[in-house]
Amino acid sequence: MTFIKAALCLSIAAGLSACGEKVDKTVDRGFDSKDLSQLKAGIWVDPTGCDHWIIDDGVEGYLSQRLAPDGRPVCSGVAPPNTAVGPFKSGSSVEDPI
Repeated sequence: MTFIKAALCLSIAAGLSACGEKVDKTVDRGFDSKDLSQLKAGIWVDPTGCDHWIIDDGVEGYLSQRLAPDGRPVCSGVAPPNTAVGPFKSGSSVEDPI
């Protein structure tokens, strides 16, 4: 019976810990904190030929699928598969050696 009580207390504690403070995910919290809209995005083409927005600020990276207004993936053919194009490393003062 004590095992069941311990498991119940542990699951309640885990559930309550999920009720923490909400984090604004539109803000870069790295060394040069700023709104993500101030960073420059490029396009990474996945292995299937579809586009993804990509931002690299030197410390963190951001990636999201590029979608048409109707929700379908955009596969523009802007570059060969597995290639990134555009100014995705600019907009940050942090050097990225790669």
